[in-house]
Amino acid sequence: MSREVSYGGQAVIEGVMMKGLNRLAVAVRKPDNSIVVQRRKLTPLSEKFKFFGWPFIRGVVTLFSSLILGMQSLTYAANQVTEEDEELSPLEMSLTIIVSLGLALLLFVALPAGIIALIQQYIHYDLLLNVIEGLIKITAFLTYIVLIGKLDDIKRVFMYHGAEHKVIHNYESDKELSVENARGFTTLHARCGTNFLFIVIILSILFFSFFGRPPFLYRILYHILLLPIIAGTSYEVIKLAGGDNVNPLIKVLATPGLWLQKLTTNEPDDDMLEIAIKALKGVLPEEERGEEYV
Repeated sequence: MSREVSYGGQAVIEGVMMKGLNRLAVAVRKPDNSIVVQRRKLTPLSEKFKFFGWPFIRGVVTLFSSLILGMQSLTYAANQVTEEDEELSPLEMSLTIIVSLGLALLLFVALPAGIIALIQQYIHYDLLLNVIEGLIKITAFLTYIVLIGKLDDIKRVFMYHGAEHKVIHNYESDKELSVENARGFTTLHARCGTNFLFIVIILSILFFSFFGRPPFLYRILYHILLLPIIAGTSYEVIKLAGGDNVNPLIKVLATPGLWLQKLTTNEPDDDMLEIAIKALKGVLPEEERGEEYV
């Protein structure tokens, strides 16, 4: 049965962040094995400005709000694990996001565009050229995921990522939220951010086919200018992919991203599932929590 509200989140250091329409919760296991949960109320921008909730626009808004909330959640989790009490200032938060986006543009836009600039004189078909650029982006992304996945700390983050997905599946199945029930579900989920990134790459091949073969700097500029449109479209695809009676074309677009999640999710242990359940219960309405929640 489909739920009226779709919940989602992300893995953090030794924990999980879950987000609903107007609530956010981060559950973290501290070094003494205790669990701490931070709950926050959220006010969606679409409640203040209706057009932020329109299709395609809402995807761009969600992308940037997810970056900010994700960074805040990561900082909170890191502070709980290291038992420090520091928060990123708005300036530090802005600089961190700018640097992160800059590195992403360098690796997934500038590098592929530079390679295309070197080989485009030997390729006569624009669509083929864009497919090659897309394959370069996919290769860069896969290489990045594989390399960071070898780090012990990231392996544990990927396990918490798997726990997040299992618990979301457990909730969406209408079964009681429990470690025993969550354990039996897959670590793959159609609404995952990994899936979103892969669909962005796939759609970029289609979108950039309309621009021929511009010079290197113009190619980068077009990528940046079209990113909101591609991100907004990808968000709508993800929403459809996570619903009931999925259109076959949407399913085809979403399937490679599901395969990719085999690299970004690992099988969690029961302690991690417990954390993910605590986080999800932190954003559920009181009548759905199933037990007293502190």
